[in-house]
Amino acid sequence: MADIPAGTGLGSSGSFTTALLKALHTLRKNLVHPSELAEQACRIEMEKLREPIGKQDQYIAAYGGITCFEFLPDDRVQASPLRISEQTLLELEDNLLLFFTGYARSASKILQEQYDKSNQADAAMLENLHLVKELGRQSQRALEVNDLHEFARLMDVHWQRKKQRSAIMSNDFVNESYDIAMASGALGGKLIGAGGGGFLMFYAEDKSRLRHAMRERKLTEVRLRFEPEGTKILIQ
Repeated sequence: MADIPAGTGLGSSGSFTTALLKALHTLRKNLVHPSELAEQACRIEMEKLREPIGKQDQYIAAYGGITCFEFLPDDRVQASPLRISEQTLLELEDNLLLFFTGYARSASKILQEQYDKSNQADAAMLENLHLVKELGRQSQRALEVNDLHEFARLMDVHWQRKKQRSAIMSNDFVNESYDIAMASGALGGKLIGAGGGGFLMFYAEDKSRLRHAMRERKLTEVRLRFEPEGTKILIQ
């Protein structure tokens, strides 16, 4: 079962695969480290199913928490917890709002375009992806020094550049909803996942104003909380 439908940009396929593997390991009484669980899920999706995806969804599903990942050229992945204070963590969780756009889509088409252009050494695509990598590092620093306004600003920078990657990354309804949100209390935001639909996430301190504006747009809010443990067995 899933609380969120597939095709909404929240890493549902990676979460499903790690959960299925965890259940099978438990059935066989195997102890499995989160890194091994994530790598097995990646092999299934990327090598067996040939999906044009990255490793981030499987790794965060396996590890959970607010975790930093470094994806190395030799295919190794290094994981470390974000050095974030309890106050910042609570404030971040309280001020992040998630709204369903009403659009579900397959990520494969957008990701395949990104994958092909990267392999062809397309200069604009590579520059865009390198910038996103740097934005990730800047976001890490902002969270570690409790500068949540800077974190929100970086979300907006990320989204503006992300839209340049593909003509089908966004649409008029999503763009208009985003602009209204930014004029209604949001300090930053982005469309979650590969793009083309799914969920808009915003950082806002004036949450009631933002919620009212999104209700007027018929966007459904999904309340969220952080999951510290990652993939785990609930009933055995």
